[in-house]
Amino acid sequence: MPAPDTPAPAAAPSAAPASTLALLVVRDGHLPLGSDEVVARTGAITLLVGDGVERACAELTGVTSAVYGWEAGPFRPDRWVGRLAPFVSGVELVCLPDGPGGRDLAPRLAHELGWPCVPRALAAAAGRALRTDGRSAGIESLHVDGPFVATRQVGRRPLGRPAGAAPVALRRLELAPSAGASPGSIESLGFVDVDVRTMELADAERIVAGGAGLGSAARLERLAAVGGQIGAALGATRVLTDWGWVPHERQIGTTGVTVDPRLYLAFGISGAIQHTAGLGSPDHIVAVNVDPSCPMMAMADLAVVADAPAVIDELAARLGAEMVAEGS
Repeated sequence: MPAPDTPAPAAAPSAAPASTLALLVVRDGHLPLGSDEVVARTGAITLLVGDGVERACAELTGVTSAVYGWEAGPFRPDRWVGRLAPFVSGVELVCLPDGPGGRDLAPRLAHELGWPCVPRALAAAAGRALRTDGRSAGIESLHVDGPFVATRQVGRRPLGRPAGAAPVALRRLELAPSAGASPGSIESLGFVDVDVRTMELADAERIVAGGAGLGSAARLERLAAVGGQIGAALGATRVLTDWGWVPHERQIGTTGVTVDPRLYLAFGISGAIQHTAGLGSPDHIVAVNVDPSCPMMAMADLAVVADAPAVIDELAARLGAEMVAEGS
């Protein structure tokens, strides 16, 4: 296998020589969050596509030993899919992290290949996938007849990596040009700064989360305002999504999103296993609850025995967060 600094690109095989493939979009030499998890769980072969694939290899040290890389330039999925299709056509599953790049590229690639596309899978393997049922927030098992493309939900949980692992070997590809762009050509207009109010929970380094102890949807909105003042995204337990107070993508837990923030602030959350299983290993956990013996308080680095709504009101007043009137 050539070393990472091999100057000459390798010719691409007519199809990837494995049943499953992890496809990772590279932007400016960086992989999307959760790429190591997708490679480790999917993993027979890995393909990096984008801008700066050689630099991105280092992020997979200790996860895999070798990857293919196509230096395709800035993100243009409409132009990539025609060139990717011959390479991946021999596999049974193409799996991408469920981030912005993966969600854009996956359906385009599936359309190009004429394959089904399974979004937001919790797990995927040849012929089958698990995903959240959007209607009931339960887990549904899917049988897929033939090859398919999937995006996999990832959670930023650190993987165990052996110390002193060898650098990843990069096998460069030069994929043949396609006849033209796929339907729905795009033009990149630039990038905007992340807004903590709308960013994905899996990407958040700070999270404020609410549970049934908040007592009202207005208090949850007030908690979101507090979070905005400290650069924290809003999360919630399943009961709040079941009540319709917050969209399902804000739910943390086994049937929601897996997170691993640096700071996790839990207000009125008892800490049921279905919720705490969605936490990775936050650097700091602060819990506010009237029950000092609940599991969430036991997990906390700082446990505040107090009424969560009252604490939220006080924080909102001190931080100047916009107040939401009760009953509004």
